[in-house]
Amino acid sequence: MDLSAMVPELLSAMPLTLAIMFTAMIVGFCLALIATTYRVRRLPVISQLADLYVSYARSVPVVLQLFVAFYGLPLLGALVGVPDFLSATVASMVGLSLYHGGYLSEVMRPAYLAVDRGQHDAADSLGYTFRQKITRVVGPQAVHIALPGYGNSIIYLIHNVALVMYIGAADVMATAHLIMERDYNQYQFQTYLVLAVIYSVMCLITWLIVRAFELRSSRYLPNVAPVKNVLMASV
Repeated sequence: MDLSAMVPELLSAMPLTLAIMFTAMIVGFCLALIATTYRVRRLPVISQLADLYVSYARSVPVVLQLFVAFYGLPLLGALVGVPDFLSATVASMVGLSLYHGGYLSEVMRPAYLAVDRGQHDAADSLGYTFRQKITRVVGPQAVHIALPGYGNSIIYLIHNVALVMYIGAADVMATAHLIMERDYNQYQFQTYLVLAVIYSVMCLITWLIVRAFELRSSRYLPNVAPVKNVLMASV
């Protein structure tokens, strides 16, 4: 099989690959935001559960998390009387979302803690609620700090999407293996080379987008940093 026939067939699996990736990105971000909020506020029981979730996501290999989602969730559904509706694609989204959320929480939490304590005290002294403090003072600074780590977490997620073939999801990696098996493994090097280019392009695009946001976010830092000085001047 020549490249002119191989590339379109591989690209035909990209919509599913991107759907799994973007679903894991969005759901994982929401999970990370919730976990990070409870981990920094240290609420009894809830914070410990958030710590346990992050520890699971970071400690268990990603491929094992996919197997747990694929085989474990139907058993959990059977216990509560829910029929088995979990396909390989849905299990991939669930497993990668849990992984990405736990990993991303360890990016968000240090970024939040890295903001100067005086900024927190200034916002509290001005009577800001926790939500106002996050959105107006601490959040913009923490976002700027977290962006490089966030970019790395997305790149890791792109790499780990290739593992969903092990639970039967027909992503671009699974399609590549089907092509090689159909051609009796005659074009392994060419197929893996095309895959390397595809994943490299995805990671490059991700890096460029995150880098653009990183440069843009730095413009807002001077507007946030003087909060402590404003408070001191008003005393």
